[in-house]
Amino acid sequence: MRRAVSALIRKDVRLELRSPESVPAMVLFSLSTFVLFHFALDQKEVSGGLASGILWVTLLFAAILGINRLFVAEREEGGFDGFLLAPVDRTALFVAKATVLFVFLAAVEVFVVAAFAILLLGPSPWPGLPSLALVFLLADVGLAVIGTLVAALAVQTRARDLLVPLLALPLSVPLVIAGARACDPLLAADGAGALEGRWLLVLGLYDLVFGLLAYAIFDFLLEE
Repeated sequence: MRRAVSALIRKDVRLELRSPESVPAMVLFSLSTFVLFHFALDQKEVSGGLASGILWVTLLFAAILGINRLFVAEREEGGFDGFLLAPVDRTALFVAKATVLFVFLAAVEVFVVAAFAILLLGPSPWPGLPSLALVFLLADVGLAVIGTLVAALAVQTRARDLLVPLLALPLSVPLVIAGARACDPLLAADGAGALEGRWLLVLGLYDLVFGLLAYAIFDFLLEE
């Protein structure tokens, strides 16, 4: 299974490097959203809950773009048929796609956080950057798991672009709430505060529950 997962990850990363689609689209969407908030709010800086809410809503909608494209190559070029005929564990596709989506999200966040700080924040978030990275790490795992599951389901339908947000957004609500609450003290106007462990626990439980659920049903979903 490890060799199959590695091969699938290398394939997706090479495709993205040859013809970048997902990551640039997610970055450009996030930057455009921050610019809109910058002028719409008519404030030099935002902080606390407002800043955290803007950041997480933007990241969630940007992630939808990546989720929509996750299985398109397999669907359009017959990759599903080839994978089903291969003598490998079919959950390898789930692990590989979730890993690729996680990497894409992490890459996007490197640019997004920098742009967010420049456009909407003052110097306050930088001391809390390690804690912010920890929150993103846990949240990205959950988004990758849910996104992979939803993308595998939606790609089989004609209404993929509509079905992905309809399924992914409600399932991601607990994740966004926990992530936003965890980041709230880190983006405070008077400097980064202490990270609340209970929200990290919520994120960890979300990752565990949905990770096990997705791993258990993905094989049957792929059959359908």
